[in-house]
Amino acid sequence: MDEEYDVIVLGTGLKECILSGLLSVNGLKVLHMDRNDYYGGESSSLNLNQLWKRFRGNDTFPESLGSSKEYNVDMIPKFIIANGGLVRVLIHTDVTKYLNFKAVDGSFVYNKGKIYKVPANDVEALKSPLMGLFEKRRARKFFIYVQDYEDDDPKSHEGLDLTKVTARELISRYGLEDDTIDFIGHALALHFDDSYLDQPALDFVKKMKLYAESLARFQGGSPYIYPLYGLGELPQAFARLSAVYGGTYMLNKPDCKVEFDGDGKAIGVTSEGETAKCKKVVCDPSYLPDKVKKVGRVARAICIMSHPIPDTSESHSAQVILPQKQLGRKSDMYLFCCSYAHNVAPKGKYIAFVSTEAETDNPEVELKPGIDLLGPIDEIFYDTYDRYLPSNDHEADNCFISTSYDATTHFQSTVDDVIELYSKITGKALDLSVDLSAASATAE
Repeated sequence: MDEEYDVIVLGTGLKECILSGLLSVNGLKVLHMDRNDYYGGESSSLNLNQLWKRFRGNDTFPESLGSSKEYNVDMIPKFIIANGGLVRVLIHTDVTKYLNFKAVDGSFVYNKGKIYKVPANDVEALKSPLMGLFEKRRARKFFIYVQDYEDDDPKSHEGLDLTKVTARELISRYGLEDDTIDFIGHALALHFDDSYLDQPALDFVKKMKLYAESLARFQGGSPYIYPLYGLGELPQAFARLSAVYGGTYMLNKPDCKVEFDGDGKAIGVTSEGETAKCKKVVCDPSYLPDKVKKVGRVARAICIMSHPIPDTSESHSAQVILPQKQLGRKSDMYLFCCSYAHNVAPKGKYIAFVSTEAETDNPEVELKPGIDLLGPIDEIFYDTYDRYLPSNDHEADNCFISTSYDATTHFQSTVDDVIELYSKITGKALDLSVDLSAASATAE
């Protein structure tokens, strides 16, 4: 271990593995260590034995649930938006060759106590029971504006500068009702709360376009894809990539301690009495707890069921977003469901998650509006975890710390964090202009 590396990465969570892969491809010498004896860190997938051990303290589960090894229960469940940042990173690095993706069946939104399919374009807006007749027409006009909008075609801007006009001002031009704004902002543009309304509208419009283009991509019922056998496959695929480019991996390394010089700059990592030298350290918040600050908590329920989420058109995989206003909350709630169709459970079994940014100390009560939508549940586990942001100055200490995973059930915020860290570490922007047709997902 007494070699010198450009970067030592601590933790094999998804963000760390993507960075390790990208940095290795970029020609840096990378050593990647984890205190655990498995890949994935916080974002690992567990079989039933592991799930029971973690939440119930033993590994004996009811036989009626089937075989332990047929389960891959994601600890950070998120779908991948088909034309989004993560797919671009997968293509950019050619990691697609290690993974098989499958389209997700459905994308839904909760409104006034019911679940509806999210209408994503002008045609769907006209059919959607979410809106009355006149509102459908107004929404259709707005969708057409968004679909036609192109940065480099001033005619399509209709005289609006979306870097100055706010999302609220843009929407008000079309006279849309609050409930319509709710599903467009939260279930289409995927904003976590309503603060986007007072920001420039360009980001909001681009997010809507991304959703619609992703939906059109695989002709499925949603804009999302998801790997067969669950997300635990992703960190391992990026780890493989890193190894192909000369990265070194060491699992099961206890007490990884970052060493600093007299000026407070990271110069290496010690484990089991050996020190590896480096110029920079990349890690998740758990490896440098005195350089992060707690900014919130995520509450979630993990449920095993024998049926799909009711009112989701029998979808074997689906996302349902419950906008904050519908529940009288400060942040959205998310339902995520996948099943044997993605090889994450035995035939006939479904895994559903309910997650949200915790606003109280009682997850069972707080998550009830989402759990009530699931129907009969075979087993349920509750969990909360703290969310951390880095509080250090990376230029002063050469430590690059990822942020904790949020409650969302899609990967947009995760990838934004990775791209930002990559630029800080390398001083270069990550070029993600790729041929999106290089990634495929099976519909069956």
